[in-house]
Order: sequence, then C-alpha cells, then structure tokens
Amino acid sequence: MRATLPRHMNEVQLQAAYTSATGQPAGRVERLPGGAGNRIYWRVHGMTGPNAIVMELPPDPVKSEEASKDHAPQELPFVNVHRYLDRIGVRVPRILLDAARDGFLVIEDLTDRTLERALQEGVNRKKLYTHAIDQLARLRAHAERSPDPSCFAWSRAFDYDLYHWEFEHFIEYGLLARGATPTGAELQALREHFARICRELAGAPRGFTHRDYQSRNIMVLANGEQVVIDFQDALQAPRQYDLVALLRDSYVELDRPLIDAMLARYLQRFVAEGGPRLDSGEFVAFFDLLTVQRKLKDAGRFVFIDRVKKNPSFLPHIPSSLRYVRDALKRRAELKDVQQILRKHVPELR
Repeated sequence: MRATLPRHMNEVQLQAAYTSATGQPAGRVERLPGGAGNRIYWRVHGMTGPNAIVMELPPDPVKSEEASKDHAPQELPFVNVHRYLDRIGVRVPRILLDAARDGFLVIEDLTDRTLERALQEGVNRKKLYTHAIDQLARLRAHAERSPDPSCFAWSRAFDYDLYHWEFEHFIEYGLLARGATPTGAELQALREHFARICRELAGAPRGFTHRDYQSRNIMVLANGEQVVIDFQDALQAPRQYDLVALLRDSYVELDRPLIDAMLARYLQRFVAEGGPRLDSGEFVAFFDLLTVQRKLKDAGRFVFIDRVKKNPSFLPHIPSSLRYVRDALKRRAELKDVQQILRKHVPELR
C-alpha cells in the first residue's frame, strides 16, 4: 500500500508534505513523543499559517496494532473510521492530506492538550467528564440506530477468542513475566474463571466501540471542545467497553462516586439520544466485570510494551490498573476465587 519511503521521513520530506497539504511554507519540524503504537508523529510549524501534524505510517499501516481477527483491508483504517465519525458529527482531527499510499497523512494540529493535561491544569473534572460521557452516549446511540457496514468497525468484534487472548496475555506478561509462580492448579482455576468471563462478555449486545476512549485520546481545545483521536482500531463491543476505558483510565484515577455519577449520566443521555432504556443495576455489574478483563489486559500489555517494544514509560500505570481490578473483584462475589489467587501473586491486589 505504501511507497518505499525510508523508515523515518526526513525534514525536507516533512516540510514538503506540509506545503502540499496547506499551500503554505513550512518552518521547523519536531518529533512528538510516541505512544504504544507504531505510528510516528511530527509537528511541522507553519511559517505563515497554522501548524500541522504529519502522521508517518508503519510499514504495514492497515493492520491493527491491537490483537484482532480482521483481514487486511484495502483502505487505511484511520481514514475509514474517520469518515464515519465525521459523518455522524463526532469531532475528529481534520485530514489535510491523505497520502497513505506514500506512507503518511497530514492532519490538523490539535496541540498537546489532552483531557489528562487539562485535568492537570485544574480544569473542572466533572465538567470534562460530563462532556466526554455525553459525546460517547451520542455516538453509541447513533451507531446502534444506523449501522454502517462500510465502516471497518462493523467488520471486527470482541468475541470469545479475543477476550481469551487478552486474558492469556495477562497471564504471560502481567503474571509470569513479573516473577509470579502460581501452581498448575491455580493457573487452571484462573483459566476456567477467565473462560466463563469471556463467554459472558462475548454474549452481550455489541455496537460501535472506540476501544481506547480515554484521557490521552481526547483532546481538549481552548474553547472546551473535545476532539477524539486514535480511533483506527474501532470494533464491535459491549456498551460498557468504552466506559471502562474512560472511567477506569490507567492514566487518571477516578473515585467511585464520580464513576457512578458518570455511569448514571451515560444511561440518561443514552436514552435521550434515542438508545433503549437499560437496567442500571445490571449495567453497572457488567461494567465491573468488564473492568476485570480490560484492566488485567492493560497491566499485562504495559509489561509487554516494556519487555518487547523496549518502552518502559507505561510501567508506572500498572498499579492504577490493578487497583481498579481490586475494586471490581470486590463487587463481583462470584469471582472470590480469582481474587484470592491473584492476591497471592500480584502485590497490587493484596
């Protein structure tokens, strides 16, 4: 799909990309800090116009960077999902130049002010999360009313196999790679409980899911507008999935009263946006079950990123991920055995 550009674009190429996208002369170039993915981001400063971001794509840009079962598509997932979100009114970064065949895109520069950073600046927490919750409820309700098979998010889903793979990922990296020594019987018990959780999660109704709707993937503009990024791995998953990503965020710990208030807000707004009325108790209980799966996966993934990708920057967020697991396990009485086994081998769960 992409031409034979070098692994990293040089300054001249980046400036030329900016000029092609904007028609304006380009100034200095800076590389932006990377996340857990394989894309590289460059900020090109405009000499007379606004800055822009060049997204340099990995050698295989159409393959999901998260575990998935999707087949290699013929269109860049970022562009495909972007088109859907833009069409239904979700604010996403503007694409200034689609040069995916040449290995890059030029997109709007949203600055570095994520929701996480806005919180650090002292912006009202409840106001920020209310906005994010309202946008999520609107997106989900719209997607459930009007499915769009042309969007890649409808061609892949969280099914039993994917949930199971993520649990095994936790066992390999979040447990064994950290030096834990569970017995064979304990591992068998964990896997039996995990399999039951996978069946319950996989049996829930699915719909459009961002997959990583959290504080580092929501940009907050100066006027308070929130812009969603990093949506290229969107797929079908339960309604609670994006809520776990947002309210059980490894990078920003929220207290339970705020979490419960935002869950109640979501249920209210979901109905107001045309979605069905849902039982609050069942909804929250499933949210807690999904928290166990997602946050164990995150803890394991952060170790994987350190050991395999040689990026230790996510390791400090393992404790917060596991504190969420500890809270959720206490709320699911049927997972008492899981709680007891993990407490023996995972210090953060004691």
